[in-house]
Amino acid sequence: MPGTLQTYRKVIALTGPVLPVVSFLGRLPTAMCQLGSLLLVAETSGSLATAGLVGGALAAGQTAGGPLLGRVADRHGQRTVVLVAALVNAVAVAALVIAALDHVATLPLALIGALAGASVPQVGPMARTRSVALARRNGADERLINTVLSFEGTLDEVSFVLGPALVGLAAALAHPAAALLVAAGLLAVCGTWFALHPTASRVRPAHRKTSSVRTSLPGAVYALRTAMVLQGAMFGASQAGITALTERLGQPEQAGLVYAAMGVMSAVAGLAMAAVPATITLTARWRAATAALIALSVPLLFVESLWALYAVVVVLGVAFAPHLITLFGLTERIVPENRLAESMAFLTSGIVGGQALALALSGRLAEGSGPPAAFAVAVLAATLCAVLAWTARPAPAVAPKQAAATPPDSARSA
Repeated sequence: MPGTLQTYRKVIALTGPVLPVVSFLGRLPTAMCQLGSLLLVAETSGSLATAGLVGGALAAGQTAGGPLLGRVADRHGQRTVVLVAALVNAVAVAALVIAALDHVATLPLALIGALAGASVPQVGPMARTRSVALARRNGADERLINTVLSFEGTLDEVSFVLGPALVGLAAALAHPAAALLVAAGLLAVCGTWFALHPTASRVRPAHRKTSSVRTSLPGAVYALRTAMVLQGAMFGASQAGITALTERLGQPEQAGLVYAAMGVMSAVAGLAMAAVPATITLTARWRAATAALIALSVPLLFVESLWALYAVVVVLGVAFAPHLITLFGLTERIVPENRLAESMAFLTSGIVGGQALALALSGRLAEGSGPPAAFAVAVLAATLCAVLAWTARPAPAVAPKQAAATPPDSARSA
């Protein structure tokens, strides 16, 4: 444990202590806007169908826009891309609040929602790419790289748990609009801060000649992206099943707490990944994580009480973060450096897209056939992840990645 803590201190030393805080706060709006938009539109329009359409448009926008922003960042650097996206996103989220409160028609609401999704500044993928590049530039070994990915994955997990909780609290104490306005403020302040942080200039784009050429990707990249979509599907199906079961048990207010408990345990498991010996390869970790996903998700099919549900999802959370972190790690190893931000954004967008699709499908299944039908979708997604893990061959790059030519910087600005 002391060795693991020391490794995390090295991760913080790469960027300074302020950047992780800023990047975490910059991720929260992404986790807040999906649920916040659903609650806001449902309350102002009185229609769950309208709320679902706007939420779906937001998810579709993020799924399509994330990789495009990542591609532009690879070519031109993070600073301008994140700065523009953060400000546009803040305006779009605020516009969605105003339009919903003004009872604007469904189509304009959906279009604003799509813009809000497409302009998400992708702080999580950008922070992950930035931290890895800084670690590589400073001659980090593979254990430190893995710790960087574990730390970033944990920040994602905590934001996914805390974001919806903040939305629920704001909706209970005031109005869903309050949560989205807070999200817009965080986007404007923390997104701008993240974009202008000195570390952004240390992750420079590839040379103009090389960045203008579309470097081909290894075939295994697409298996990793598919696995991430399936991971998102597990999230969506689990959320639908948890919601359906807590409603059946007459305690719907417990749904958020159950899902949060799963997220907290996942975050703890993510932090613990730094202690995994470097001798265990990423491919072996991927296969082990998918085996755990199957074994730990099957009990969901047989849960009938609230406390059993808590126990099962908390244990299941142990497998989520290791799978996510390993997929990010494998992607970092095999993609060309000039497409890293794009590839990281593809993974994050895949989670969003898979979750949205599975939530819609599993919600219908749960409504018609009960919670086990929704949980069955999660088990199926876990099984398909395992198939990919055992059939794909994600070989690492021939030569170690090197960050863009910039001398090591010993000064860590906060």
